[in-house]
Amino acid sequence: MIIVGFLLGLWRATRAARRAGIAPERVMDACVIALLSGIAGARALFLLLEVPEAGWGVFAQVHRIWEGGLSFHGGLVAAVGAVAIYTRAKRIPFLSIADLLAPSLAIGYAFARIGCFLNGCCYGQPTDLPWAVSFFDPVIHAWTDPSHPAQLYAFAASLAIFGILTRVERLSRPTGFVFFSYVVLYSVYRFGVEFIRKGVTADVWLAGLTEAQVASLAAIVVFGVILLALNRRPAGAETRETRKRTQISS
Repeated sequence: MIIVGFLLGLWRATRAARRAGIAPERVMDACVIALLSGIAGARALFLLLEVPEAGWGVFAQVHRIWEGGLSFHGGLVAAVGAVAIYTRAKRIPFLSIADLLAPSLAIGYAFARIGCFLNGCCYGQPTDLPWAVSFFDPVIHAWTDPSHPAQLYAFAASLAIFGILTRVERLSRPTGFVFFSYVVLYSVYRFGVEFIRKGVTADVWLAGLTEAQVASLAAIVVFGVILLALNRRPAGAETRETRKRTQISS
C-alpha cells in the first residue's frame, strides 16, 4: 500500500511539476529519494523508541517492516533531510520542491494507513460504535476486542488534508506555505487521533501524552509560527529572479 500511495503521489507530483516550471525528472528523483530515506528513517526511529524496553538487539529486526513498526515523524525528518541535500546539489530551491510534494505526501500517507488497517496494527481503543473492527494483531498474536479503526480515520483525515492543500496551492502565498501547512495539519490530526490509540497501540510518554502527541504539539507551535510569519508577507513575495532561478536549475 505504501507503493500504491507512492505511485499515485508521484503521478500527481509530476503533473504539478510542469505547471510549476520544474522538470518532472527532478521531481521523480526527489520522490524516490524521499521514499527510500523516509522508510529508513521511519524504521530507525521506531526501533530507537523500542530500545528502552527491548534493548539494542531490537535492531536485528530492522528489515522486518512487514510486521509494522514505522514512525512517520522519523520518516518525515529523514525524507526532508535527504531531499534538502538533493535539491542543494541540483541548485533547486528546496521549499519549491517541498510545496510541490506536500499534497503527494498526504496521498502516500493515506494509503500507508490502509496498509496498517490490513496488517492489523495502529488500531484504536475498544469501542461499541457500529463501525468497530476486530483486528488480528501480529504482535500479540490474538484478536482484539471491537476497536476504533484508527487507520481509516487517518485515511479520511489525509484525504481531507490533500483537499485543503490543493486549495491552498491556488492562493498567492510565499514559497513554503503549502509544505508548512501540511506539517501543521498533519500534526493537528495526529494529536487528536492519538487519544483513541493511547494505551493500546501508542504508549503514554510524558504528561499523559504519547510520543507522537508531544512531537505534534512541538510541530504545531514551531510551524504554526512560521505560517503566521509567511502569511504576513505580501502575496507573491518571491522575487522574479527567484522564480527564474527555479526554472533554470530544473
